[in-house]
Amino acid sequence: MAPSQYRSGVPDDWFVDPVELGVPGVRPATAEETALAWQSDALCAQTDPEAFFPEKGGSTRDAKRICATCDVRAECLEYALQNDERFGIWGGLSERERRKLKRQAS
Repeated sequence: MAPSQYRSGVPDDWFVDPVELGVPGVRPATAEETALAWQSDALCAQTDPEAFFPEKGGSTRDAKRICATCDVRAECLEYALQNDERFGIWGGLSERERRKLKRQAS
C-alpha cells in the first residue's frame, strides 16, 4: 500500500493484539476460567482451607461464618450443586445440607 492511503501515515490495522499473536505468558481466558472467575473473590481463598473441609464430626461453624459474609456465596453454592461436590462447605452449606436442598428442588 502506498503511504498516501493512510490518513496519518500509519495503517488503520497497525495494532495487533498480543493474545492473537500467541505471545508467551499472554493468552485469552478459557470458558472454564471465566466461569470460575468468582473464585478469586471468594473469602475462603484468603483463609485456611482446612476450615472448609472438617474431619467427619468436626465443626463447620467457622467456615459457615466466613461464607455468611462472602460476596460470591451464591456462585459458590451453584458451582457445588452443578458439580455434585461431595465434600466440604460450599456456599455456606455442608454436603448433607446440599443433598437436602437438591432433593427439595427435585
